[in-house]
This record gives sequence, structure tokens and C-alpha cells, in this order.
Amino acid sequence: MRLIRGGYPREISLGSVDIVAAPEDSPPFTVDGVAFEEDTFLVLSADRRVRDPREPLVRLMTRVIETRPETPGTVLVKGKRPLRLLAIVHDLNQDPSWREEWIVSALDGIFREAESRRLQSIALPFLGTSHGSLEKERFIELLRSALERMSPNHLKRLWLVVPAGASSRILETLDTESQK
Repeated sequence: MRLIRGGYPREISLGSVDIVAAPEDSPPFTVDGVAFEEDTFLVLSADRRVRDPREPLVRLMTRVIETRPETPGTVLVKGKRPLRLLAIVHDLNQDPSWREEWIVSALDGIFREAESRRLQSIALPFLGTSHGSLEKERFIELLRSALERMSPNHLKRLWLVVPAGASSRILETLDTESQK
């Protein structure tokens, strides 16, 4: 693994995958898929604008009543390129709303989907750190383990979307682990 020192963007190679860490407002390249931190009822990605419903209230209420939660740890794929990879890592009915095993499972699912859909590049936020209290350094460790478990044939580039205020030092975990 190779590490380029300095600020963002920062690049690390792990096997055949180049990982570029950069903030959300500075995309280092275009991506085929974007992962999002999500909850079981898809509330976190819901449109927050208040609008008049376009369907009768009875039909709308029936849909709400019939809605079933998604399974924590799974990944839903929505949209077109770039695909939206919704990582279900929160259950808002629980406290805390996230579990580390859900994040691990979602990371595996994201990489599985990327391979099965022949995605060459994806953007990945620090799951469990935005709406949960997972430490950024721990997420990096989980990410490294997930990347080591996969055998990418198609995925070549990973844009690690660095949270606001995150230090570039957190990526040294990836480099440090490879030198052991």
C-alpha cells in the first residue's frame, strides 16, 4: 500500500483499489455509485420539503401503514448511474440506532453490489459516523477489513468522502495496518 502525504485529496492503494480521500465538495473523479448512510424506514434520505401529496390521502395512509422496515446491514440499490447504494445501518427505534455488525455487513454489501453491477468507482461516506457515534478511526479499520475480504474484479477506485473537520491523519490507519 502506498500513501501520499499531505492534505486532501489523499490517495492510498489497497490491492487493486485506489482509495482517494476527499471532502464532499471536492470530488476527485466521477463515480458509478454513491453510498448513503440510511435507516430501516429510509427516513434519513427522505425529501425534507413539505409538499401537497399527489395521491389521495387514503392511498397515502394505506402505503404508510403497509410499509415494512428494511433489514439492518443490507444495501438497497436505487436510481441510475450514479447508482444510489443505501446502506441500512440505523434502526431509529433502537438506542443506539446503529451497530457495528450492521456497518460491517453493509460495507460487504456495497462491495458485493459494486462487483455484481460492474461498477469501477464508488463514493463512500464514513458510515455510522454522521448519524451515529462510530469513531472515524474505527470506521477506517472496518473499511480496511471489508476491502481485504473482497476480491475486486471491477472496482478500481473508491472515493472515501471525508467528513467535515476530519483530520487527514485518520487515513494513516490504512497505511499503518499494511506495514505490520
